Parts: sequence; structure tokens; C-alpha cells
Amino acid sequence: STGVRHHYELDQVDSVEPLAPHTASLWSTLGVCARIGFVFRRLGHLVYRFRWPVIILWVALFALGLLFAPRVSDALKGGGYTLKTTEAAKGMELLQRELGYGQSSLTIVFSSTNLPADDPRFLSQVETALADLSRVKAVSKTITYASSGNPSLISEDKTTTYAIVMLDADPDTATSLLPEIQQNLRSSDLNMVMTGLAPVYADVVKVSERDLRKAEILGLPLALLALVVVFGSLVAAGLPVAMGGISVAITLALIYFIAQRTNMSIFVMNMVSMLGLGIAIDYSLFIVSRFREELRDKDVEQSLTRTMATAGKAVAFSGSTVFIGLMGLVTFKFVMLRSLGIGGALVVLISLLAALTLVPAILAVLGLRVNTLSIIPQRRLGGGFWQGLATTVMRYPGAIFIIVIVFLLATGSPFLRVKLGSPDASILPPDVPSRQGFDIIRQKFGTGELTPILIAIKSQNSIFAPGNIAALYDYTRAIEGYPGVKRVTSLVDLAPRLSKEQYQALYSQPFSNLNPQFLQAIQELSGDDTTLVQVTSGYSFTSDAAQELVKKIRATENPFETYVSGSTAENMDLVKGLYSGFPRVLFLVMGLTFLALLFLFGSVVLPLKAILMNSLSILASYGALVFIFQEGHFGSWLHFSPQGYVEASLPILLFCVLFGLSMDYEVFLLTRVKEVYDTSGDNTLSVAQGLRRTGGIITSAALIIIIVAGSFAISDIVIIKALGVGMAIAIFLDATIVRALLVPATMRLLGNLNWWAPSFIKKALGQKPLE
Repeated sequence: STGVRHHYELDQVDSVEPLAPHTASLWSTLGVCARIGFVFRRLGHLVYRFRWPVIILWVALFALGLLFAPRVSDALKGGGYTLKTTEAAKGMELLQRELGYGQSSLTIVFSSTNLPADDPRFLSQVETALADLSRVKAVSKTITYASSGNPSLISEDKTTTYAIVMLDADPDTATSLLPEIQQNLRSSDLNMVMTGLAPVYADVVKVSERDLRKAEILGLPLALLALVVVFGSLVAAGLPVAMGGISVAITLALIYFIAQRTNMSIFVMNMVSMLGLGIAIDYSLFIVSRFREELRDKDVEQSLTRTMATAGKAVAFSGSTVFIGLMGLVTFKFVMLRSLGIGGALVVLISLLAALTLVPAILAVLGLRVNTLSIIPQRRLGGGFWQGLATTVMRYPGAIFIIVIVFLLATGSPFLRVKLGSPDASILPPDVPSRQGFDIIRQKFGTGELTPILIAIKSQNSIFAPGNIAALYDYTRAIEGYPGVKRVTSLVDLAPRLSKEQYQALYSQPFSNLNPQFLQAIQELSGDDTTLVQVTSGYSFTSDAAQELVKKIRATENPFETYVSGSTAENMDLVKGLYSGFPRVLFLVMGLTFLALLFLFGSVVLPLKAILMNSLSILASYGALVFIFQEGHFGSWLHFSPQGYVEASLPILLFCVLFGLSMDYEVFLLTRVKEVYDTSGDNTLSVAQGLRRTGGIITSAALIIIIVAGSFAISDIVIIKALGVGMAIAIFLDATIVRALLVPATMRLLGNLNWWAPSFIKKALGQKPLE
């Protein structure tokens, strides 16, 4: 056939079972699995028979989930972006071990409109405000202008100073110390605000919870409204929404217990809510929609078993592809990505189990009552629009293929300009205290003041030996000559007018001869064989210029064991660590997805085509991510300030989430196409029929995901906002342009080649080889 058959022919073949008899090889191990539809039909019978025990079990699990889900945020952490094996991490560990450098620090910013920051009365109030911090066991050191004499701690306009509070606790642990630190800060007439990693992490937890509530308040009613429009019935529409709530509650309770044994990122709550609501609603939507369709000419039990053998099977394989993608995140060593992988995989698994057991059990109880409380006339989703679209795509497949490919590549092209970075306080809204302190420091002291480059140096003998002092002098002078360096703080920069020889003589005499303030500075910078060189630049820590400076410093020759650390180096090591493991994840996710689709469809071509189509829609979302969040387009609409970079983990996160989600719609389309093809053997007819019968339901399901993910666009945390917007854009493109146009056009062009596989694979799967 070269076109679409008449309407009556399409309707006749839509629900016919495959007629071709199977050979004895069907009963080989793989052959039996190829009849997986029989397994799901049997599952439908069992759920129908034991519907009340199934419902009672899920109600009990939901009740338990409600007990522990509200406590999950207390068990989660705000960080998760560090890795202990990088050069930057090794440098920080050396500074902590040898120099007593705090594992983390707080920055307390003081300002006044009345007193200059170097006024004795101002400085006295600073010291008084900090005096009781020594009572906090984790506080190892407090550095102020008065204690160090460091002029860089006072702003040029003399209105602001800041104190650095070193802590013997990592940033995640330090967040629990903040209430005690706040209690031991004395009030003063000065304006005082706290910032630093621990306060930022604490505020991220608070704002994430607030964002989650806002997204759910917006997303759930809109999703319910969309389902009412799709189904016309409050009962049918309410069932998927209830499944979403049940899946999220049970998953969050499981996350609570997991977090008791391992670190879990606070962002897992947003991931679980976003994915759980979207996927649980989607899968329930597919099951309920097919059940209502089957009810037109079958009784309840027959409709349920037929639904499970078709839509149930498709849901199971779709869920497996999403699960595979999210498990790719678990392979990363970073806590944040691993947490999101665990949380996402769990919520997909719970949603899948609910869709395959609880939803059919409820449908078995409801029967025809699933259509009650109708407020909109029931409509069929395979109507005239999709019939017309199928006809058009089958008639002009080449032109549609070229236009869509060009459009997707153009949409993805901004990704060629991507700059990757790690988050700082700027991901928080401007009204949050830690963000306010960060902005004050950046405005008053410069973009690089809070993020200096830290160079940890270890020598084979005393760092104060004349040869080491001479080498250190040459090393620091080389660094001072690099563009963008504002200041170098080291043992050989404490008295700028001294020469190399004078520094050698200075450190050769007994330290008891030095004045106390100079001696204190030496002790803060050095141990016996270890010292710190601090480089302050005028660059933002995520800028290309700052990264070039770190590369130059790392390449600068010196005779010491040297580790370059600090925010810029950590960011560079983070990106390197993330993307060195990304190819492995790409191969794993794509390979396992290929095998799952090969097993489902018995074709080598269809899985390869599906992987290519998914990659194109993900590429388009990457381009949108750069265009919007890196370059700032639509920033006023989405209420954020562009950061000039894309958070480094977002492309990986989006790939692992979207690859499986996009495959959902591919599986549902191709499953329906294969139903017709197994009966008719007509590729064009089966593609047109599959598009006509699934176009409406796929679009409706995608709309739910877009609503749920898009509701996170109102988040105040930029990372969550970007994740929600990126997912919504990708799903929109995938369910409309890719799934409705590109996939059918490609299959029309490929013809019967779509269903090709080597004969040994066909034989193993119990299928007839393609002639």
C-alpha cells in the first residue's frame, strides 16, 4: 500500500489479535518471553480476581507513607557536588590536616551607614558580636580585620567588612550548627548577615520545600483539569491523580529510610514529585484510557485482561526504559546525581507497580462506573485531526522528515555555545539572607573576593628553609604576573617591599624576634612543611578567564608537591569528573534501551531509530537550556537573572530523565503500530493507524508531564527552574513534532525495513523472519 486505507478498514484491524501461528521454537526461553502479552493477560485475570486484597495492600502502604514522607526533608542534605579524589579536594584535605584549615567556613558581613569600617568603634562592635563564637565546639578560628590586619577585609568605600569563621565540619554537617552559631552571635548596631556554603545549603533546603509546595499547588489542579477534559468524567480523571499522590508519598517515605544510611540531596524531593506525579498520572492515563476503549464491546473482566495485555505490556516496557535512564545517574559518585537517580528510579518503580496492580484493581471494582460523574461529553481521542495528520504524513514523508530534522538541529544549535559551571549562592532568590550576603561581598569587594584560588604546597623539608623560601618567592612572583591577578597572599608577600634574599634572612632568624601580628599571619599560612598561597583575582569563579588562570597556575613549574584548589578549581574538577563518566552512562542507557526495544518489537531498526529520535529531542532541549538560562532570554518572564553558564549536572540529568520519558511515547506508538502490522503486514497502514489511535492519548499524556514539569518553572531556585523548563520543552517537542511527525515519516520512508532483524534473532524471539 502507498497510502492510508479507508476509515472502515483502519477501524476493523485496530483490535484484532495477531493471527500468524507460532512455531515450536516459540517455547524456547526467549520465545516464551516474546509472548509477554500472555503474562500480562494473566496478570489482569489475577488482579481482577484479587482486586480487594490488592486495594487494601496499597491503602496500607499509602498510610505508612503518609507517616514518614513529611519527615523526609529533615534527613536530606543541601550539597552533594564534591568528590574527594580530585586535585582540588586533595588540596583542601591537605590544608585541613596540616594547617587546621576548616573543612568549611562562614562569612559574616558587617556594614554601617554611620561608622566607617576601620573606625575603632565599628571594629569593637565586630569583635563583640563574634566574642561568644568560641563556645561553639566546631568553630576552629575566626579571622577579622582586627585580628589579622588584612586590609582586603575592608571595602574600598569603608562601609563594609567581613569576618571568616572556620569550622571543623563539612558544609553539609555545618548546616546543623547554624542555629547554635546564630544564638552565640551578639546583636549590635551594625547590619549583620551570614553567607557561605553552609548557610547557602540551609537556605536551599528551605527554598526547595517552599518551591515544592508551590509547584504542587499549581500543578495538581491543572493536571486534574487536563484529565477532566481528556476523559470527561471526574472519576476517570481523578484516578490518575490519586495514583500520582500515592506513588510520591510512598517513595518519599522510602527516601526517608534510605537517607538514614547514606547522604541524599535535598533536590531528590523535587525530582520525586516532578517525576512521580507526571509518570504515575501518565501510566494510569494509558491504562484507564485503553480500559474505557475496551469497555465499548467487552465485559469488565475481558476489558481488563485485554487492557493489561496491550496497554499494560506497553506501560511495563515504557517504565523499564525510564528506569534504565535513571539508573544511569546512580553510577555517578556525586551525591547529588546519585540521589536523584535513586529517588527517580524508586518513584518510577512504585508508579509502575501501582499502574499494573492498583489501577486495574480499582477499574475492576468500578467497571462501567469509571465513566460516572461525567461533566464533559466523552470523546474519542483518535478522531478526525489525527486521521488527517496521518494521511498528510504518509503522503509527504520526505518533506516532513527534512523540515523536522532541520528544525530540531537549529533548536539545539545554541548548545554549541554552552559553558558549564557549578552553583553558588546566585541560584537562590535575592530575598534569602545567604544570597544577600553573597551579593554584598560581590558588590563591595569584587567578584573574586569570596572565591580565591587556594594553592596547597608541601615540601620535603621545612618550608622555611632558604632554598624553599627562594623557590616560593619565584613561584608567587610568576603567578602575580598573570593577567587578572589582584593579590597574592603567601609567606613571601606579607611584607611586599622585601626582596627574595631579605625573606630568606627573615625566616632564618628565631620567630620570637618577629612582632606578634606578623607571627600570627605566618602561623595562619604555614605549618612545618606545608604552606598556603592564596590568589585573589577580579574574575567570577565560573568565568573562562578564571579557568584559564587556574590552568596557568597548575602548569607553573615549582619544586613542591602542589595542589590548586578553590571554587574555580573545584568547578573545573567537577565538570571533568562528571563528563569523564558520561560516555559510560550514554553507552549503558542506550545499550539497555536498545535490548529492551529489540525484545519488545523483534526489530533491530526500530530501537536504533528510537534512540536517534530521542537524542534529537534531547539536543533541542539542551539548546533551549543554553538560550534561556545561560544567555538570559525570557529571564524577565521566568523571573531569574542569567548566570552566564549552565549548571554542569543539568545536561546529564536531563539526558537520563528525558531519554526514558521520551521512549515512553515511542513505545506506546510503536506497540499500537505493531498490533496492526502483525495482523496486516502493511507498514504504511500500520503506521497511519498507530498514529491515529495513539496521537490523542500520547498528546494528552505529554500535556500532563508538561504541566507538572512546567509548574516547577515558578521555583525560586534556578537549578530546579531550569530542570522543569528543560523537561517541559523536551516533552513538548517529543510528543508533538517528533512523535507525531518525524517518527511516522521516518517509518513510512523505511517501509518494511522497520521490522528487519537477523534471522537468528527473529527465531530466538519466536517470530517469522521478514521476507
